Amino acid sequence: MSKGLRYKRILLKISGEALSGPQGFGIDPLRAEKVAQHIQQVYNTGVEIAIVIGAGNLWRGSQGLERGMDRSTADYMGMLATIMNALALMDALERQDVVTRVQSAIEMRAVAEPYIRRRAIRHLEKKRVVIFGAGTGNPFFSTDTAAALRAVEISANVLIKATKVDGVYDSDPNENPEAIFFEHLTYIDAINMRLQVMDSTALSLCMDNKLPIHVLNMWDSNALRKCLVGEKVGTLVSETPLK
Repeated sequence: MSKGLRYKRILLKISGEALSGPQGFGIDPLRAEKVAQHIQQVYNTGVEIAIVIGAGNLWRGSQGLERGMDRSTADYMGMLATIMNALALMDALERQDVVTRVQSAIEMRAVAEPYIRRRAIRHLEKKRVVIFGAGTGNPFFSTDTAAALRAVEISANVLIKATKVDGVYDSDPNENPEAIFFEHLTYIDAINMRLQVMDSTALSLCMDNKLPIHVLNMWDSNALRKCLVGEKVGTLVSETPLK
């Protein structure tokens, strides 16, 4: 581990909307490039990086469900959308000279490696960024849960959820100027208060495996760096605050 870094290996959870343009949907190559630049800065510190990206910019299963679509079908469509996002982010990263591999939980060898835990860990040890696509490969599980699962499987030291706000509040700070900011939460607090940090399955998985979750602003150029060196930033979800 590089000197001064708190974490050796991280799992970065990014929403699909991070790749969308001003219209809020689709894939904007310029936004993908900006995301890649933020990740490159972290990559240059020497930390090992795995990524799970959502698909909200391309498909939301809830829209299909509202119109009577089968839940499994809607979820599989979402998994395929995450592969599109993963490929777009891989391309943006490699144009920043960051060697990247995409692994898919649904086999599609023409565009991605199949997910193999030991191979993923080997890529990370060789300082390659690994993007995990297609969720867990199963319907009824969110990309939050996929992120928690993959983080535990690869023995990540922390799960970093990168959002568009600077941490967790008791309500939407964009709508409520008096929203209360939480510097630290326990897993149970986050579950009981229904704060939408991550879904309850993901939170429970992190709690059972004592995996800390750090929620921070993706677009703050210093937030990720501060998190890696142990400075206070965003919201920490864990059993006890990190010293």
